[in-house]
Amino acid sequence: MLGIAARPPDENHAFGYTKAEYFSSGIEGTLIFLAALAIFWTALERLITPRPLAHVGAGLTVSTGAALVNYAVAQRLLRAGHRYRSIALEADARHLMTDVWTSAGVIAAVGAVWVTGWQRLDPLIALAVAAHIVWAGYHLMRRSFQGLLDRALPEAQRRTLDDVLDRHRTQGIDFHAVRTRQAGARSFVTLHVLVPAEWTVARGHEVAHTVEDEIRTKLPGAIVMTHVEPLGWPESYQDIDLDR
Repeated sequence: MLGIAARPPDENHAFGYTKAEYFSSGIEGTLIFLAALAIFWTALERLITPRPLAHVGAGLTVSTGAALVNYAVAQRLLRAGHRYRSIALEADARHLMTDVWTSAGVIAAVGAVWVTGWQRLDPLIALAVAAHIVWAGYHLMRRSFQGLLDRALPEAQRRTLDDVLDRHRTQGIDFHAVRTRQAGARSFVTLHVLVPAEWTVARGHEVAHTVEDEIRTKLPGAIVMTHVEPLGWPESYQDIDLDR
C-alpha cells in the first residue's frame, strides 16, 4: 500500500493515490481486532477450566525478548509515521505495540500466578490485555474509515489555517467556503478569497497566491486551491454552503 500511495497523480487519479494507506491501516486494525478476539476466546476457556502453567522459564525468556524487539521496532515505525505523516506506518507500529502489550501481559500473569498460586489470574490478565488491544484496533479502523470519508484536517491544523486567514483579514480582505480534507500524507484546502471589487484581476490574483504560499508554509504538503470573488457582491455569497 505504501508503494501504491507513493505513485504520482495521473490522468485517472488527478489527486494521487495517497488514500491507499487507509486500506493498509484498516486491515491492520482488523488483524489487531481478530487477535484480541482470539485472546478473549482462549482466556475464557482457561478461566472456566484453569490449567497449570507449563514451560514457564522458556515462555518468560521468549516473551521478554520479543517484547524488547517489538517495542524498539514499533517506536522506530511510529516516529517514521509521524515524520512522513503515514497512517500505514503508524498502523504497523500500533500493531507491533499490541504484541508488546501481549508479552507484558504474559510476564505479569506468570509472575502473579507464581506469587499467589491462583491459576485464574493468568486468564484474567489476558482478558484485560485483550480489552486494551481491542481499543487499539478500533481506533485504527475508525481513523481509516474517517480518512476514506474525506474527514477534515485535525483541529490543530485547522487552527493554524485560521491564524493565517485572520492575519490577512486585517488587510481588508475576507474568506469563506473554507474546506479541508486529509488523504493519507497529503492534505487539501480550498477557499474563496474576497477582495475589494475595485481591485484589478492581477492584484486579487497576487493576494490569492500569497495566501496559498503562506498556507503551504504552515501546512507542509498541503494542496491549496483558491477562488477570487469581489467583496459585497451578492453573487459572491451564493455558493458558500457545503452542498453547492
